[in-house]
Amino acid sequence: MSLLTWIAASSLAAWLWLLLGQGLFWRTDIRLPPSEEPSHWPTVAIVVPARDEAEVLPLSLPSLLAQDYPGRAEIFLVDDGSTDGTGALARQLAVLAPPQGLALTVDSPGEPEAGWTGKLWALRHGMALARERTDADFLLLTDADIAHAPGSLRGLVSAAIGSRLDLVSQMARLRADSGWERLIVPAFVYFFAQLFPFSWVNRPSARTAAAAGGCVLLRNDAALRARLPESIRGAVIDDVTLARAVKRGGGGRIWLGLADGVDSVRPYDRLPQLWQMVARSAYAQLGHSPLVLAGTVLGLALVYLVPPITALAGSAVGAVAWAVMTLTYVPMLRYYGLAPWWALTLPATAALYLLMTLDSARQHHRGRGAAWKGRTYAPERTRPGT
Repeated sequence: MSLLTWIAASSLAAWLWLLLGQGLFWRTDIRLPPSEEPSHWPTVAIVVPARDEAEVLPLSLPSLLAQDYPGRAEIFLVDDGSTDGTGALARQLAVLAPPQGLALTVDSPGEPEAGWTGKLWALRHGMALARERTDADFLLLTDADIAHAPGSLRGLVSAAIGSRLDLVSQMARLRADSGWERLIVPAFVYFFAQLFPFSWVNRPSARTAAAAGGCVLLRNDAALRARLPESIRGAVIDDVTLARAVKRGGGGRIWLGLADGVDSVRPYDRLPQLWQMVARSAYAQLGHSPLVLAGTVLGLALVYLVPPITALAGSAVGAVAWAVMTLTYVPMLRYYGLAPWWALTLPATAALYLLMTLDSARQHHRGRGAAWKGRTYAPERTRPGT
């Protein structure tokens, strides 16, 4: 065989493995597990870390205030050093909520101590406040840009009780309205599922652990066993690290799937916004290892760039590999309500992700670490207390 055919065959072999051997990552029918409504509904504390979220809070916080939950639930919004009036706006929205809405407490912990990321510092404060005031059985950790359908909390708690889970996490449906969002957002979830197949995450015997930080329901006793969030205080990829702490460190049962009725309202209309979202943590995901980075670049090229290049060069094997790749992406596009032809853009999107990952490594080696909302975190190996 020619060199071109050998390269195309290697890519096809990789895709056949991904199709059948990577936990059927391309499936999008993984929704909340079997549920059971208890005779007595447990108390839930909803903890919302918020930093400069005045733009999206009117679209998200009212959905939490209006939760249809039969038991006791209370919201603790932690204003993490906002400069746009986030805390004051949250209080105004609570006043405008229906009288039967959930109670809201707004507080601020001040600047993070050394060794803490801002979000985890805010979660620490909110969780401590919730434990002090509510004696909660469950903690719902949800981002300030996430809107919940009225029955969201009820469904999460029912699933946790019915399937005896310590952590239930739903991957919020991100916005995919603008052209850049349609190009990049579905692929973001697709790549995440490829790295952390949901079926593996949900298998108690498997080591794979992950969560989606926008929506995590956590048993309070599981959080205490795993010493959360103190044990992960310096984590940039806090959701995956939290799930590992619960599953591996605390011996807990976890579940992750796609959401219906849990939606991100944050717009990403321009490429720089999406670029920053990916690049801020991409190199951290690789353990800040140049060797792993090199392997990732080669792997992305082999899996996502070789099939269209070899197919266009006349290789039938490359065409088959491209077809397999395209078919695995279609279910995610349908989940986002997009036409199947968007699957043909996946190689271009993968090339963008490759560049974002290289940029993430460049920023790290310039000493910037991860930057987000006006804060820059030092590389984890130099961070005190980690």
